[in-house]
Amino acid sequence: MAALRRSLPQTEQQSWTDDLPLCHLSGIGSATNRTYNPEGLGKEEHPCEDNSLKFRGENNIYLYGVFNGYNGTRATSFVGQRLSAELLLGQLHSDVTDAEVHKVLLQAFDVVERSFLESIDDSLAEKASLQSQLPEGAVLQQLPSQYQKIVERLNTLEKEIYGGAMVIVVLIVNNKLYVANVGTNRALLCKSTVDGLQVTQLNADHTTENEDEIFRLSQLGLDTAKIKQSGGIGGQASTRRIGDYKVKYNYNDMEMLSAAKSKPIMAEPEIHGCQPLDGVTGFLVLMSEGLYKALEAAHGPGQANQEIAAMIATEFAKQASLDDVAQAVVERVKRIHHDTFLSGGERAKFCTKHEDMTLLVRNLGYPLEEANQSSLTPTQGGRVCPVSVPYSSAQNTSKTSVTLSLVMPSQGTMVNGTHTSSTLDGATPTLQSPSATLQSTNTHTQSSSSSSDGGLFRSRPSPSLQPDEDGRVEPYVDFTEFYRLWNIEHSDPSAPVTAQ
Repeated sequence: MAALRRSLPQTEQQSWTDDLPLCHLSGIGSATNRTYNPEGLGKEEHPCEDNSLKFRGENNIYLYGVFNGYNGTRATSFVGQRLSAELLLGQLHSDVTDAEVHKVLLQAFDVVERSFLESIDDSLAEKASLQSQLPEGAVLQQLPSQYQKIVERLNTLEKEIYGGAMVIVVLIVNNKLYVANVGTNRALLCKSTVDGLQVTQLNADHTTENEDEIFRLSQLGLDTAKIKQSGGIGGQASTRRIGDYKVKYNYNDMEMLSAAKSKPIMAEPEIHGCQPLDGVTGFLVLMSEGLYKALEAAHGPGQANQEIAAMIATEFAKQASLDDVAQAVVERVKRIHHDTFLSGGERAKFCTKHEDMTLLVRNLGYPLEEANQSSLTPTQGGRVCPVSVPYSSAQNTSKTSVTLSLVMPSQGTMVNGTHTSSTLDGATPTLQSPSATLQSTNTHTQSSSSSSDGGLFRSRPSPSLQPDEDGRVEPYVDFTEFYRLWNIEHSDPSAPVTAQ
């Protein structure tokens, strides 16, 4: 193990993780950051700093992760490779206990944190050497041109040294789900039940709005009122992250953190699980902060989880692959955010830019479009069944319903080769022309979508009703026999007409 750890690359080079089996039950969508000019044209401010992974290990062990980085890609690249090494090299086996899984996850984050900080030792040494070559007390921005190369190198080194990452990973072991999180990324479990699609956030956001985190910081002797007012620490909203050498080792030099008894920013994850998946139909969602924050910027806080879950359910009925599902949702959020900026409305000022977005969707038996093609439609004996999507979260007790139009097969019909009954219990719903709307009892008033397609969740007609390039819809009733009889009737009025 030690030899392998030493051999793992610390940059964006080819890694042994490239040969790990990918999980084909999951899909990933992404988009880079954008800042809009007054005309609405977007510009990328920095290379994408998000990262993700979706691996299938031995003994039906699955590992998923979404990483939101800052100050470069070094941290997210390193974390993705090293976490995989710490979790998929035989540390977990088929008869592992819940306590053992928790222990392995804690150790993995600890090793990755220490290894990352050790990996920047050379950069720290080089920085010290370069700074010794500059005039004492010099300001980098004001140095003459002969120091330009040194200044450029120092700026590069600072990104390597000060960079960090918010990390969320999900392990599925023995068909049980475990979540480990530091930072502001999110995991949602969306379960199809007889009452609807239940959306539950599986982790807590580590921010200054998290009362548990505020209490932890208060125990270190910090003025939490100032911290809450600032909305973040060291330029980041998160109170836990991997890396960020500057904040973790120079916090006594920062006015807001100078009174801390120990490091206020830590990399110890909160672990949630186990969550049994036996009999669960639905999907798992991992998303970076940039995705749900972009939607919150457009619509206001409080409902992003439910809206994104509803978008995913809608795209399941449209797309033939999970990558397409995830990417379509990311594109929808991008469009909503951009259209809100262009609208000039009340929330336009919150939508001048968005960060990198990453969405990972792991299917748990939810029907994709290719499966729905052979499903019954309402005119073929099916019945439309509205499905409610209640929302539940440890941090938010509000309830939201998302109604999807679903087709349930009639009793005794065959769907995809499976005999089903008309009861909801045990039946697998197939999405048909989904139309989802949010019906929220939350105290937050939700803005309607400013999406250019006319709504946040627009109904999708059957593929046979799609217009062609001239805007014409292919007829779905065969008039061949009618026209044949019509021609016979008008070509020879005295001839008898008989149907063939």
